[in-house]
Amino acid sequence: MASPASSTPLRTLVAFLIAAVLVVGCQPGDQPSPTSAGTLAAGPTGESASTGEPAPTGDGATAGDGATAGGPAPSAPARPAPTSAPSPTPLPEVAAADPEPFAMNLFRKGDFVAQYDFELCVGASLQMALNMATDGNHTTHDEQQDLWEMARDTSFSPFGGANPRGWTATLNDLGIGPYRLVSLPTFDEAVGVAAEAIRATGRPVGLVMWRGRHAWVMSGFEATADPLAFDEFDVTGIRVLDPLYPHASSAWGPSPKPNTLVSPQVLARQFVLRDSTRVNLGVPPGYLLVLPVASET
Repeated sequence: MASPASSTPLRTLVAFLIAAVLVVGCQPGDQPSPTSAGTLAAGPTGESASTGEPAPTGDGATAGDGATAGGPAPSAPARPAPTSAPSPTPLPEVAAADPEPFAMNLFRKGDFVAQYDFELCVGASLQMALNMATDGNHTTHDEQQDLWEMARDTSFSPFGGANPRGWTATLNDLGIGPYRLVSLPTFDEAVGVAAEAIRATGRPVGLVMWRGRHAWVMSGFEATADPLAFDEFDVTGIRVLDPLYPHASSAWGPSPKPNTLVSPQVLARQFVLRDSTRVNLGVPPGYLLVLPVASET
């Protein structure tokens, strides 16, 4: 058993060693804490040994975030400042075409046919329409008589003649239609509609002359503009074929030479409003046209 004197230094030494151990264990250092190093140790593939998730790096970011271990996270790329859309360049203005004088004529040499007697004007007008609409040469007296009889039979006239109704029906029966009998209230409207029809169909127009007593053919016209391109135009000249030529009427005046370009004022002396109701033509009083149309409506 040791004496009390010798045990005192020994106790002092033991107490000193215990204090030193406690002091060293509390110093901050580079060793990871038990929580970060003991439970989430990284495996050789860079994945967590327990979960398979990417191992955490020194700053807590994962490799999947694209961060460098131990470094700051990269900042997002700066967005370019928004710019306003460029103003569209205006298209150059295209000036509307100005109307120019326009002329059209279906007449060819040999198309004119004179009437063989004073009753056959519709028969002769049918022959001229056939000549202009086909390559045929329709000029004989017998054919003119036959065509007049066809028109007479479909005219339903109490006077036994060939009127505009039969004229229209025969043109359609001959296969060069369709044609319609129309009545317009004014002279200017009538010649304008006739010019439009010739331009649109390439076929002649029948003019019902002398208040319904005579037949002419309009083969062409001149105008201040193309009726197919402009709504507004004036007819300045009309190409006419009067089967009565070279004769004349004591009441209505001379017949113009075939294919003459007459002015509206000259035509208006013989192309006048029909106001008679003696024969029902199925149209109201007015300026009558045997009019080619593009299609039946």
